[in-house]
Amino acid sequence: MKIILTQEVSGLGAAGDVVEVKDGYARNYLVPRGFAIRWTKGGEKDVAQIRRARKIHEIATIEQANEVKAKLEAVKVRLAVRSGDAGRLFGSVTPADIASAIKTAGGPEVDKRRVELGSPIKTLGSHQVSVRLHPEVDAKLGVEVIAG
Repeated sequence: MKIILTQEVSGLGAAGDVVEVKDGYARNYLVPRGFAIRWTKGGEKDVAQIRRARKIHEIATIEQANEVKAKLEAVKVRLAVRSGDAGRLFGSVTPADIASAIKTAGGPEVDKRRVELGSPIKTLGSHQVSVRLHPEVDAKLGVEVIAG
């Protein structure tokens, strides 16, 4: 099935790309979650609009990505969350929480879709988070989760 990606999907493509995937993957995962729309001839207009929006938010060059990476890695990110007695959180820390914590800590604005968690953060303490700034540049960020 031919689809148009509306968001970046790891291993598949970026927003605005027209890709061919298995019918079930598109019908059961990508389209219901809003990651893609079905391709139509009229949908080509949407592709141009999605690509223009992507260019505005995209870090264009590796040099820009390395500058943002240096700023990100210099920021100390502390995130206060509710937790139980044993240090387990009520819920988990989401990429959106981390993106807003980076901004409040004085770092550059980061899109929540670029924050990649290895596994869900459900305990207090220090955790390592990766931020994909460019296809070739990833920033490693230390996030300290504290009781709030």
